[in-house]
Amino acid sequence: MNTYTDADLLALAARLADEAAEIIRTIRARGFETLTKTDSSPVTEADHAAEAHILKGLRAAVPGIPVIAEEEVASGLRGAVSEAYWLVDPLDGTREFAAGRDDFTVNIGLVRNGRAVLGAMALPAYHQLYTGGVNLPAQRRDNNGLTSIHTRTPPAEGLSVLASRHYGDDPRLAEYLGERRIASVGNIGSAVKFARVAEGVVDFYPRLGPTMEWDTAAPQAIVEAAGGHVTLLDGSPLLYGKPDWKNPPFVCTGQL
Repeated sequence: MNTYTDADLLALAARLADEAAEIIRTIRARGFETLTKTDSSPVTEADHAAEAHILKGLRAAVPGIPVIAEEEVASGLRGAVSEAYWLVDPLDGTREFAAGRDDFTVNIGLVRNGRAVLGAMALPAYHQLYTGGVNLPAQRRDNNGLTSIHTRTPPAEGLSVLASRHYGDDPRLAEYLGERRIASVGNIGSAVKFARVAEGVVDFYPRLGPTMEWDTAAPQAIVEAAGGHVTLLDGSPLLYGKPDWKNPPFVCTGQL
């Protein structure tokens, strides 16, 4: 509906991400089977159930905005780039989820003219919900209520870095960090790394391995609303609408 403001769209995405997080928690509590997709990545009942709920909600509320969602694409429904579209990853970090770890997310982002303009990201295991966008505040909602979040200026002792768990032994990481002053390097899965940059817990998340657009749209909008940056390695913007939905390497930073 054209009468929806970006604040309305963000509230819709936030509600659906929160509801999907509850679906995921329920399935996790009772147990689930992990299957393997044709690209050898894992998928579970929780991925499919969360995506079905999100797609139903988005398409009912704003049928004029197309939705590109991970599991639909995996099933062969390609979708098409338009001026504005949603990007949905119903369970980013399925490996973490299937292994019983806590670092997995629900990502719902809106792209407009190739840029991520707003996003909602739920962290089901942490009962946290992050939201933000262009001209919209970056916020975290958890058991303590609603809090404004901001990236930080790195402390004098150096950068706190979070890198991928799945690509934790990538030799390119040390080479990329190079001469930077580094205080610590940790490895966790999924888009949780973006959340920790956005709220000023860490400073730097270099992603040298593959990602898809639905992995990054929502968290990029949140990080940028919080004062951070998500760019390609040459400093140019991470943009959306690529034919295969694949992202090149990028870096997510606070106030460097």
